[in-house]
Amino acid sequence: MSTTTSDLPFHLRDNYAPVFDEIDATDLEVVGQLPAELSGRYFRNGANPHTGKSPHWFAGDGMIHGIRLRDGKAEWYRNRYVQTRSLNEGLPTIGKDGSIDLTVGVANTHIVGHAGKILALVESSFPCELSPELETIGIHDFGGRLDSAMTAHPKTCPVTGELHFFGYGFAPPYLRYHRVDADGVLVQSESIEVSGPTMMHDFSITENHVIFMDLPIIFDFELAMKGAMPYRWDDDYGARVGVMPRGGSNVDVRWFDVDPCYVFHPLNSFEQGSKIIIDTARYPEMWRQTSAKFHDTAALHRWEIDLETGTVNETGLDDRPIEFPRLADSRVGLANRYGYAVSTFGDTNAVVKYDLEKNTDVVHDFGKAVLPGEPVFVAAEDGANEDDGWLLQYVFDKSSDTSSFVVLDARDPSSEAVATVKLPRRIPYGFHGSWFAD
Repeated sequence: MSTTTSDLPFHLRDNYAPVFDEIDATDLEVVGQLPAELSGRYFRNGANPHTGKSPHWFAGDGMIHGIRLRDGKAEWYRNRYVQTRSLNEGLPTIGKDGSIDLTVGVANTHIVGHAGKILALVESSFPCELSPELETIGIHDFGGRLDSAMTAHPKTCPVTGELHFFGYGFAPPYLRYHRVDADGVLVQSESIEVSGPTMMHDFSITENHVIFMDLPIIFDFELAMKGAMPYRWDDDYGARVGVMPRGGSNVDVRWFDVDPCYVFHPLNSFEQGSKIIIDTARYPEMWRQTSAKFHDTAALHRWEIDLETGTVNETGLDDRPIEFPRLADSRVGLANRYGYAVSTFGDTNAVVKYDLEKNTDVVHDFGKAVLPGEPVFVAAEDGANEDDGWLLQYVFDKSSDTSSFVVLDARDPSSEAVATVKLPRRIPYGFHGSWFAD
């Protein structure tokens, strides 16, 4: 398939276009010097339809692009399809009768690790377990205990090691919350009442709470039966944020109204006395006309919920378009000073570092022709500060139709890249990834 075919929808052309072969390449060329302590694997997931066609960017088959680092060298790159039932048997997640098969899904959105397992995720189904070599092991349903889909954005508590996540659907119960202990055992599941079949892509945790976002993108069964992305904006649905104590249940959730909006990805949430602080990449609205296009952009926004007074204060923190916000794993649910995001709109193709204490930011501008993906923070082994470490991302160079793996110094991302690994193939734009340390 040509990567410049103009009559295709955006998600099937240019660098969104899929690649069809699975390859292995070794002893990759490095410009600069890879930090010797970066010993592990960087895996990133994305939608890559094996037929070359899909009705929406979010619907393609999952493909993982991985790079192996050790002893200051880039030992290998490889890409693999997640061997799902959707890929191999052509099965849909939603049947013609409206039934859902949670063992069917494209596993295309994220890849995370917990309790020794590597999980490829999409929010419509059970996760798929992979090996460190990117071979598919199979469906993982936590020993049969998982009874809903699993979000692609679970949260691992850095204090307890617990994995928190949820699943949503278009039939009651619309929302299920789950908690997995540090050993990988699912120990709690709760049904949470929301207003209807909302699309809840992500959520947050704090040290003592779980945060749900009940926002006005809702399921539309007629769209689903047409094979289209089955979600749309609904002015009548409302927008609110739910705060539940950890270990609590539906009766413990307190709901707080917020201005209508949509959020794919929060940066982080944390507690500040009686207040819950929630920083997000917030869209004023989304998919009002069609889900086939992304007309609106997100900007960094803060909800400050006062649990004592029951009030919410909303503040825009930056007006720059951003997405894919990340932070250090050690600060998830705890007060964080720094956050990182991508800004690839107009002539700006940058990774942004926010200092939320000083209300300042710095950027690494890749230039007009080079577009970065999500920056994944990896902490230095003996780092004394929250930002001691590196930012890892794949980047695409439009001028040469090639991709690279770039390591930035997280203390000063504006400086020259620490290392750039030249990759043997173009890597299509994707979604989310993780670092798996040895």
